[in-house]
Amino acid sequence: MRNIQIVSGIALIALSFTSCKDEKQENAKKTIDAYVTYVDSVKNVAADDLKADWKDVDAEYNRRAENAQLALADIKDNTAETEKINTTKVKYEEFKNEMTKVLAPPAPSPKQQLRNALFGEGKIGDDMSFAWVNAQNIHSVYQQFVHTVENNKDSYSREDWDEIKLMYEALDSRKNTVEKEGLTSEDNRKIAGLKVKFAPMYTLNRMGAKSEETAAAKK
Repeated sequence: MRNIQIVSGIALIALSFTSCKDEKQENAKKTIDAYVTYVDSVKNVAADDLKADWKDVDAEYNRRAENAQLALADIKDNTAETEKINTTKVKYEEFKNEMTKVLAPPAPSPKQQLRNALFGEGKIGDDMSFAWVNAQNIHSVYQQFVHTVENNKDSYSREDWDEIKLMYEALDSRKNTVEKEGLTSEDNRKIAGLKVKFAPMYTLNRMGAKSEETAAAKK
């Protein structure tokens, strides 16, 4: 009788161990399936609807991907699950690349690129506000403007020169304001020298650009 009890006890322990092992394996498979389902669900949402929450979406993906990878260790024959994970990874990376393009800011227009070059990235937008130009920095603003024009004068189109003239006049208008706000005579003198340099450069090159465009149109 005692031997029967011992054998029965061993059998119960083995059965319990097998049951726990099976449960652990089933939970591991569920974790991997949940990871696959998450990626499929995300891919079915319009990219524009994901933009605002993309960081959270990507963080949740990384968490699920890590858990799925760890779950493989609890599955005895995990060949199929490994394949599932690898396929899902590729699927998500392709989707993430598409989202990167959606999330990237649109390329600035040629006009905005020109303004960025003349004044600095994003300094002058569609509102054409020069409020950031003051008595302390206006000389350096003129300096960057004139030197940029000088360095690129051979590549500007007639439309570029028209935009340059518009920006130059707006900067001059701002100068009239900051002269009353403490512009030093030294900076004023340096700005005058830059203006003398700019005027003939604009006139000659704007005329040259127009002539080239006319000749090209005739061809």
